[in-house]
Amino acid sequence: MSDIKEILKKVASGEITSEAAELKLKTQPFEDLGYAKPDYHRAVRQGIAEVIYGAGKTAEQIVGIAHSLAAYGQETILITRLDAEKAAEVNKEISLDYRDTGRIGIIGKIPEKRAGKIVIATGGTSDMPVAEEAAITAEVFGNNVVRLYDVGVAGIHRLLYHSEDIMTARVIVAIAGMEGALASVIGGLADCPVIAVPTSVGYGAAFGGLAALLSMLNSCASGVSVVNIDNGFGAGYLASMINHIGLDE
Repeated sequence: MSDIKEILKKVASGEITSEAAELKLKTQPFEDLGYAKPDYHRAVRQGIAEVIYGAGKTAEQIVGIAHSLAAYGQETILITRLDAEKAAEVNKEISLDYRDTGRIGIIGKIPEKRAGKIVIATGGTSDMPVAEEAAITAEVFGNNVVRLYDVGVAGIHRLLYHSEDIMTARVIVAIAGMEGALASVIGGLADCPVIAVPTSVGYGAAFGGLAALLSMLNSCASGVSVVNIDNGFGAGYLASMINHIGLDE
């Protein structure tokens, strides 16, 4: 924090311009914890603060990174791919709101919902873990989220029943395994960007989500983009960025 104060003093005294100060704030600082280098200025550069990827980290490492981010002023800390056992260990050291289905931990407060609606739709109930990762990520970033689960093409009337939600969304996240057809169908109905998320749900020929990924990449509907297999976090993050465009103007 002393670095920031020093920069602000220089702006106040006229030693540097506000533009130069902004550039300095965007390019520093981080802290070297030995096992991690928390990025304190990611929110300044990207608009969204650093998120902790929980898989592969010990509970002690997660707690250390979280304490570091909180000490620097980050009010909300998101931890993705966090299993229940590790979450329980983290919760002993720092208060944690754990969402089991999405495997997400939240430290701190969730911001108020912003205008604009993100729709999270899944082909089936089995896609819910990925969907909840996307939905909770978007909510933690301050978005209004509507969940439409189990509205796949095997019973397309279930999706059409929610036509109003589809047609009034600012961005839609379409999540499906098997052949991944949901994204193309929604892309043909919506006038907003559609983020397709292939999941690893499916029988042998689904190849762990590869079949859905290729189907989504080859979608004939315009306005459909695709993230990696099971990447609910990436979809929720991107949906939030799209939803916030113009809201602060």
